[in-house]
Amino acid sequence: MRILLAEDDAAQAESIKTWLEMDGYNVDWVERGDYAILALEQHQYDCVLLDRGLPKATGDEILIALRRHNGQTPVLMITARDTVQDRVSGLDLGANDYLVKPFSLEELSARIRSQLRQHQSQKSHDLRFADLVLDPQAKTLTQAGQIINLTAKEFQILHKLMQKPEHVLTREQLEESLYAWGSEVESNAIEVFISQLRKKIGSHYIKTLRGLGYRMQQPQ
Repeated sequence: MRILLAEDDAAQAESIKTWLEMDGYNVDWVERGDYAILALEQHQYDCVLLDRGLPKATGDEILIALRRHNGQTPVLMITARDTVQDRVSGLDLGANDYLVKPFSLEELSARIRSQLRQHQSQKSHDLRFADLVLDPQAKTLTQAGQIINLTAKEFQILHKLMQKPEHVLTREQLEESLYAWGSEVESNAIEVFISQLRKKIGSHYIKTLRGLGYRMQQPQ
């Protein structure tokens, strides 16, 4: 799961980022509103944590732009603005939740989980390809009715491939779904995860297109 954190208080941002990474999320942090807009244009996020008082573009402006382009990504506003009218205006702009500073990091994690559950429930639950059935909400994979145990990154790669099985995904696109900005990525990491997946589900399900990337392939 990849989260965009837009927060101009560096100390608070570092605390949130460290906590969420310990919770298993990949977190991209920006401290300016214009950087947040650019990040949302270039990357796909599972959740956005948005401070209202950002420089260069306010949190409100970012949220309006996101919703104007039909973005359905869950957005949690994290702000010191704590009046009832502040909360109402933030939610009316399209925020999914509103958390007033200072807040508990445990509560932040719980609210993120809640939004992710709601967002997943609005989508079709299972992804199916041949005899593979992947449940994004339960984080399970079955093959011909048998449970296949995957690591978190193996699951994320297969999920990405099965979302659009006819599309070719480059190594860079798969890396982006697994790692936050600045993370150290071994040059052959994706190849290793693909190899591990093939050992577990069969080598014929994931096709390598030399120089292009990977896509799902129906078994012969």
